[in-house]
Amino acid sequence: MFAVIRHYHFDKKDSAEIDRLVREGFVPLIRKAQGFVRYYWLDTGDGEGASFGVFKDKAGADESVRLAADFVQKSMAKYVTQKPEIIEGPIKAHD
Repeated sequence: MFAVIRHYHFDKKDSAEIDRLVREGFVPLIRKAQGFVRYYWLDTGDGEGASFGVFKDKAGADESVRLAADFVQKSMAKYVTQKPEIIEGPIKAHD
């Protein structure tokens, strides 16, 4: 399995709108990615957020990166204050 973590920065006053966009717009989209297993969105409430996606293989993880970049560009660009940090790799331990 592969995971992708994306770390975002935004103005904390926009948290509720970003949470809504992720929940209503991105989650249904990412569920259709190849090899989708699980997706989580974390909002710190202080202007930062992170997503954690799990996929059966690297191809699905890579697809999720493309889907997220497209979604952010089309739906969230006015909220995100800098390019997200992306960490991707094979899952080495889990329970």
